Amino acid sequence: MSEEISLTFDDLGLPPALLKVVREVGYETPSPIQAQSIPPLLAGRDLMGEAQTGTGKTAAFALPLLSRLDPKLKYPQILVLTPTRELALQVAEAMQTYARHLKGFQVLPVYGGQNMVQQLRQLSRGVQAVVGTPGRVQDHLRRGTLKLDRISCVVLDEADEMLRMGFIDDVDDILRHAPEERQTALFSATMPREVLRVARKHLRDPVEIRIQSKTSTVMTIEQRFWQVKGLHKLDALTRILEAEELEAMIVFVRTKLATIELAEKLEARGFSSAPLNGDMTQALREKTVERLKNGSLDIVVATDVAARGLDVKRISHVVNYDIPYDTEAYVHRIGRTGRAGRPGKAILFVAPREKRMLAAIEQATRQPIKAMSLPSRSDITNRRVSLFKEQVAEAMEAQDLEFFEELIDAYQSQYDVGHRRIAATLAYLLQKERPLQPEELPAESLQTEPEHKGSTGRNAQRPPDQGMQRYRIAVGRAHGIEPRHIVGAFSNEGNIDSRSIGQISLSDTFSLIDLPVDLTAETIKNLGEIRICGRPTRLIVDSGPAPEQGSGGRNKFPSRRPFGKSSGKKPPFNRRA
Repeated sequence: MSEEISLTFDDLGLPPALLKVVREVGYETPSPIQAQSIPPLLAGRDLMGEAQTGTGKTAAFALPLLSRLDPKLKYPQILVLTPTRELALQVAEAMQTYARHLKGFQVLPVYGGQNMVQQLRQLSRGVQAVVGTPGRVQDHLRRGTLKLDRISCVVLDEADEMLRMGFIDDVDDILRHAPEERQTALFSATMPREVLRVARKHLRDPVEIRIQSKTSTVMTIEQRFWQVKGLHKLDALTRILEAEELEAMIVFVRTKLATIELAEKLEARGFSSAPLNGDMTQALREKTVERLKNGSLDIVVATDVAARGLDVKRISHVVNYDIPYDTEAYVHRIGRTGRAGRPGKAILFVAPREKRMLAAIEQATRQPIKAMSLPSRSDITNRRVSLFKEQVAEAMEAQDLEFFEELIDAYQSQYDVGHRRIAATLAYLLQKERPLQPEELPAESLQTEPEHKGSTGRNAQRPPDQGMQRYRIAVGRAHGIEPRHIVGAFSNEGNIDSRSIGQISLSDTFSLIDLPVDLTAETIKNLGEIRICGRPTRLIVDSGPAPEQGSGGRNKFPSRRPFGKSSGKKPPFNRRA
């Protein structure tokens, strides 16, 4: 199928309630995967789509499937399987957003490590869509707490990733519980043999779509990201505005309401800012853009649609306050800076579960995006002092100060106070509403995930690190597992931070894994029920050397350390007078 360049969402046959949301979230035209997937899914066809992360495929399946469900029926009608809990949460949140005008609609994300009682309670109340990881969905099927007999559609999202993490057999088993006459959609960035096997087995005469990933080079734009952690995003943005040397900035958010709210908050903090969204009249939008061009406005908070085609040379910075829904939108956003060959800077705020989109953006732009540390208290102080000195110098040069010089001389003579003391007092009075030295700022750290490595046996192991306990699981090399399968299952199904997982050693029929000693009994029980490559882990404390080796000694890989944070200090920006 070929891409319809002039296609709009109105052309795709979506019902009014969903078209209204499409306009509210700022979608302008469907991406290629959306344009090609929505019509056949609306028609009830099975579909196999090959598309990278960041192409807008969540909307490609969520919008048509939501159009076909009945919110009045209080049982699961849509099942979406995802490889990770982060993706399950993203998909569930997106579906809830798209269904905001479908009265009574409920979606439930299910994944390992989440409170089972809460999941059971929500299932008993009735949900129309379930989004989950294969391990937790299988757990509910075994318990009988999730019935798939009335499921009308199953979506396999990022099928190749589920294969990589050892979940593909679990997916096969789950699909056997769903009705044969259901609709099935499979999306995958690549189509390895095992994924194609599942597709051939479970999809009926599917429409096949292949989206060639577009790559864009934005070499003139310096790109950085800040991982949202500790500070609120508004505080982080304020610190960036304080310390960056900029002329003008566009801050991108997802909704029209957010443009107004954030612009007002920035104004309250002393920055010259205004919203730019599709609800504004054409005259007001043009006036806002003109103010940005002539320098009477420094910051515009905009949606994607409102900023399309915006060409203002003095825009030196673009901040993605809310990460975009797809990579194409990101490229359009940062293209608002670096105009006419001038250098530009783009900053992306990334929540922990949005790292997948960050990787997709790096792939699409063919450029790494550097991690940044927020400006420190010292950076902000230095910038404020520099601006204060500029104000003093400008006034000294431009104003007739004779009256004030005589006033100071008279004050000194009357009170016997030195000129230095008087000048310091006047400086304090001038800056006391906005001190040159800001209050102590909360610490902000940034770490990347460490790699996990495994050995081929126990002869390379040393005793566990302090604070760690060695466990044995009943899966090994002979069952086709690799260390990444264990990490993926324990971190996604067991809610264990991957950085807390110690060294992993594989033997033929079992494996050893170091975990924190303070795990709760419930967590240990949950980990023991996880299935890896279709086999239960049966987690137990390791009591000695492997039987197949018959020798003592408890060795271990060298301990892993998180990579250090990287920082990017840049010179700063002036507030509204």
